[in-house]
Amino acid sequence: MRHRVAHRKLGRVTEHRIAMLRSQASALIEHEHLQTTVAKAKELRPFVEHIITVAKRSLSAASGSSHHVNARRMVARDIHNRAVVTKLFDEIAPRFAERAGGYTRLMRTGYRRGDSAETAQVELLGSEYDPNVKAAGDKKNADGTPEAPKKKGVGARLREALGGRKKDETAGGKGGKVDKSAKGAGRKVTTPRKAGGGG
Repeated sequence: MRHRVAHRKLGRVTEHRIAMLRSQASALIEHEHLQTTVAKAKELRPFVEHIITVAKRSLSAASGSSHHVNARRMVARDIHNRAVVTKLFDEIAPRFAERAGGYTRLMRTGYRRGDSAETAQVELLGSEYDPNVKAAGDKKNADGTPEAPKKKGVGARLREALGGRKKDETAGGKGGKVDKSAKGAGRKVTTPRKAGGGG
């Protein structure tokens, strides 16, 4: 029986599971989004949110005080990359200064092709990750200034992540019909004799 068992084991021993959560937390803070399985994402959320809460404690303390140093040391136990720790204290903790909790968003993105595991994208609130931001940043207005990318909602970003088509792609085609020669219809298919085919 598993009465009052709090966390998922994720098919790993304790040391491996903690190392994986630390690695994923570091990647999430660095890139502000992460794609993984739903079970791992659900375990990652409280782990990352606790780290952000500890980092927020240093905001009210002076930069050289013991509270500030202690908060950095507690975060550094789980995140070993100094650049990521610096980003957490300088950018991410001030972003959530007025927020009481719930710093992450979990969006289900379908099923993985290899093993049909249900996948999800975890992102920090306020990041609104857009995979096409570099391509949109290259566009220029008439006066030569860079064109600001359009903000997309959660639904639009999910459709893009799942590989949904855009409107202009479907309108420009022949109504979804495919040429038979492209499919290989002209090729003769024969069945081997052992499988019951004729000679």
